[in-house]
Amino acid sequence: MGKRAFLFPGQGSQYVGMAADLFENSVEVKEMIRTADGILGRNLSYIMFNGPEEELKQTENTQPAIFIHSVVIAGLLRRLDFDGAAGHSLGEYSALVACGALQFHDAVSLVNTRGKAMQAAGAQYPGTMAAVLGLDGAKLEEICTEVTSSTGVVQCANFNSPGQIVISGSVDGVRKAMELAKAGGAKLVKELVVSGAFHSPLMVPAGDALKLKLDITSFYDARKPVYANVTAKPVTNKDEIKDLLYRQLTSPVRWEETIKNMAADGFDEFVEVGPGKVLQGLVKRIVPDAKVSGIDKFAEMELYR
Repeated sequence: MGKRAFLFPGQGSQYVGMAADLFENSVEVKEMIRTADGILGRNLSYIMFNGPEEELKQTENTQPAIFIHSVVIAGLLRRLDFDGAAGHSLGEYSALVACGALQFHDAVSLVNTRGKAMQAAGAQYPGTMAAVLGLDGAKLEEICTEVTSSTGVVQCANFNSPGQIVISGSVDGVRKAMELAKAGGAKLVKELVVSGAFHSPLMVPAGDALKLKLDITSFYDARKPVYANVTAKPVTNKDEIKDLLYRQLTSPVRWEETIKNMAADGFDEFVEVGPGKVLQGLVKRIVPDAKVSGIDKFAEMELYR
């Protein structure tokens, strides 16, 4: 008998109008989103439903918006049994709520702190990120090490799927690594429009701010395993979870390894819970035989009731 996993998306999956249909169709969702607005002290739901897009794309708004969208769907899916979860970067917080390691109201406040801290770190230490397609991970890590010692800090930030890696760091470091990656045989190298060098050493100030908040937030042992970005392995212990969230800001997201480990542990169905379809595409490339689906809109809930 196979196992079902819930997967939760990260930054980049937001869109204007997100969660609006869920809000209109569910009293429970309406209550959760209004509660979140109250905790945040601002009308984030208005930005989620109506935009403008530029405001929604601000990291401090994007992160709680995606988190809220994902978690309200997970709340409606209570009758759908699942055996474990994982989330891409920010999505790890949604996974932890779904698995009982964090309370919704605590997580809203925590994600708000994380988004603001990452945006502030991006302003303090400007950096960038770039997608590299068609180059071996070990080769790209060598390039990053070489560039860091000569030009500027850069490291692999997201190991997303076979041949799809994102690098992150200082503007000079990333652009030099892009040049070397092209010369080294990468099929495509593209700089991304981001507000900071996420999952790189330039996020250390954000990590410091987040740690203060983590230390005063209540965590619980997870009822179901959450596969952590930092290790790609399942975790349930509350203290370990807290430490991994702190380390996550400056460590690579080992997504390909995470999905492979889940498949090896018997997971053969993956349901993306939240906005967009990015993770569904990645899973199909990592484990082609897996059953993959997603829930973004209220109408899609009917398939899982």
